[in-house]
Amino acid sequence: MARVDVRKTYKLYIGGKFPRSESGRSYAVVSQGRSESFLANAAQGSRKDVRDAVVAARGAFAGWSGATAYNRGQVLYRVAEVLEGRREQFVADVIASEGVTRPRAERLVDAASDRWVWYAGWPDKLAQVLGNLNPVAGPYFNLSAPEPTGVVGILAPQRSSLLGLISVIAPAIVSGNTVVVLTSEERPLPAVTLSEVLATSDVPGGVVNIVTGRTAELAPWLASHHDVNAVDLTGAADADGVAWADLEASAADTVKRVLRPAGDGPDAVEPDFAPTPSLRRMRAFLETKTVWHPKGT
Repeated sequence: MARVDVRKTYKLYIGGKFPRSESGRSYAVVSQGRSESFLANAAQGSRKDVRDAVVAARGAFAGWSGATAYNRGQVLYRVAEVLEGRREQFVADVIASEGVTRPRAERLVDAASDRWVWYAGWPDKLAQVLGNLNPVAGPYFNLSAPEPTGVVGILAPQRSSLLGLISVIAPAIVSGNTVVVLTSEERPLPAVTLSEVLATSDVPGGVVNIVTGRTAELAPWLASHHDVNAVDLTGAADADGVAWADLEASAADTVKRVLRPAGDGPDAVEPDFAPTPSLRRMRAFLETKTVWHPKGT
């Protein structure tokens, strides 16, 4: 007797839990290979789901940013350990999502694990690299130190479903920010699997919130939300029905920090995530706090 496939319907990842979309909607995810076969149903997030994710991110910010840098590094490294343990599932997800060969998918998954480890080494080094002891005239110490911006909204890359995804999430949370991530619309499965990794590692609930759905529907609400402090518009490149300049203008109304996609205007493109990253993405979501302190006699 032929076996009936177990067809999956995935949920959102908000506040460390897996709720259904408030709207009750879902959409079919199909493979990006030649067959375009059915893979699963993904929750089609709504405006309310984005708001719930922002509330969860704001609630987690104090605890995550208040943790020691050393502890954040340990937590991030634990994610890499769990991710490595599910390597085969990620390979299968990348093959289905990006239509690449198995050797290519294995290289992408290994690069994604290595990228997470690379960022896990940065939390206790940012202050030394990006901070300063400023020379001043007078009997004072003048110190500048980086601090997290707050809640960061992220439009995940549309094409690079795992390596690109990790390359935009990790640099935001390294310094203590919390994030709301809108996944690739057509390739959400690696993000769903990553949410399962996060839920079974030591990352506190609400630090990373993952919402699947239609980018053109959800991105404007994230960019205009008054309790989001910064937005990464990387995923606006190649997203159907999304003009990143409109999102930037919306973000300006609430004085958000904005990280633009690569390229310019309608020629915006998804960057190449293969090279070792610079400090640019980590620096983009940091504020500099300067403190004066009198010298002792």
